[in-house]
Amino acid sequence: MNPLISVADLESLVREDDSLVLLDVRWVLGRDDGEAQYREGHIPGAAFVDLESQLSGSVGKHTGRHPLPLPAEFEAAAQSWGISAGSSVVVYDDSGALAAARAWWLLRHAGFENVQVLDGGLEAWKRAGYQLATGPETAQPGTVALSWGRMSVVEFDELGTLTGVLIDSRATARYLGIEEPIDPVAGHIPGAVNRPTTDNLDAQANFRSSEELLARFTKLGVQQQGSAAYCGSGITAAHQVLAAASAGIELGLYPGSWSEYCSYPQAPVATSDEKHRN
Repeated sequence: MNPLISVADLESLVREDDSLVLLDVRWVLGRDDGEAQYREGHIPGAAFVDLESQLSGSVGKHTGRHPLPLPAEFEAAAQSWGISAGSSVVVYDDSGALAAARAWWLLRHAGFENVQVLDGGLEAWKRAGYQLATGPETAQPGTVALSWGRMSVVEFDELGTLTGVLIDSRATARYLGIEEPIDPVAGHIPGAVNRPTTDNLDAQANFRSSEELLARFTKLGVQQQGSAAYCGSGITAAHQVLAAASAGIELGLYPGSWSEYCSYPQAPVATSDEKHRN
């Protein structure tokens, strides 16, 4: 299944597919008004998904800022959104899929395969002139039974054994250690190459074509398997995994990402641009 869906195809599903479950993941780091924005205007029928409480677990000493939720808690959340075994799920946000990709990745990780991300997000839906709804939506609880561990994951102690390319998905200034506005240590994991997540998108926040993404990942040295991505806390790196999937590449995810990595005092840190590639 193509992990992305166009607004035209989604509009058809909204009209024709009674099994459709829409998830609105309105989230931007440092803000807490996602649900308020959702209530002001969302795709009709969409359930609001709270990234901090439903797509993340409890923070510990070495978990990173957005650890994965517990499997049982995530299953309960998915059921509360109305997902059942036969559902078709489409996820969107208003930030270029930087948050929606987390929900897509978690559902795939939990064994649910019929899930796609709306290419271009809410803005693409509005540009097409389609209807918006306001206020809250009440989902009929679903009955989906989920598993865990279906997506490729790389943990802290496995970073040194990675056979492919390790992609740092943050802005270049953070990768180089020029600035670090969030985490206590600046720099990157030694050996990682920098490819900001925003490189996956065009000027209208649509994903680049699968052919262009494949060419860009290939130029970076990424093969069909064996590579992985990280970011600050594992959220936007899922966007890298999504982009790679649309190009036919299986990319692993380091969930704890830089916020977990730099919590270990013994972990080496690099700030050189020696491994940086455009």
